[in-house]
Amino acid sequence: MTISENIDQNYANVYNNKVGYGKKPALLLIDFVEAYYDKSCELYADVEDALASAQRVLEAARKAGILVIYTNVVYHKSGINGGAFFKKAKPLRYLTEGSPMGAWAGTLSPTEDELVISKQYPSAFFGTSLSSTLAAHGVDSVILTGLTTSGCVRASCVDACSHGFIPIIVEEACGDRHEAPHNANLFDMNAKYGDVITESDVITYLQSLTA
Repeated sequence: MTISENIDQNYANVYNNKVGYGKKPALLLIDFVEAYYDKSCELYADVEDALASAQRVLEAARKAGILVIYTNVVYHKSGINGGAFFKKAKPLRYLTEGSPMGAWAGTLSPTEDELVISKQYPSAFFGTSLSSTLAAHGVDSVILTGLTTSGCVRASCVDACSHGFIPIIVEEACGDRHEAPHNANLFDMNAKYGDVITESDVITYLQSLTA
């Protein structure tokens, strides 16, 4: 029996429920910054395809008129506000205030009516106003895209679920520096916290909101 078959057998009829879409979603673009796209940076992850997918989802979200929120990671130049995370993950030093590695990747550019939330820890919810903002707008579900799948995307997914929001994770619009943790975390998020869906499915859903 292969590992894949063994996993499927162990999870079958236990963790295979689908929650489905909510009534009022928001789109979250997590940490699409230059650090993951510049080969001179230790955080480089070869995730160009994830950004391209996220931009297509973003276009559909804008047409649907839903709330769009971006996150980035920004530290004091001393790293004093990074705590144990900054001490553990040494490449985070590239994301201090003013670093070019913290600039938006590619052609990504938030519009004036799109919100940017800066954070210091993996989850977009931890220590930020995200949960309150979503609640104030009547949002019940969060479409997740971003980097990395095993890090900030997963942490944000778990916290979204913990705060009462339905996590919808767009498979092609998330990326990681290696296929194994990427696939393992997509599997686990889909099993326990939210629904992992394809880019085409979420765009079709967003188009239905537009209509």
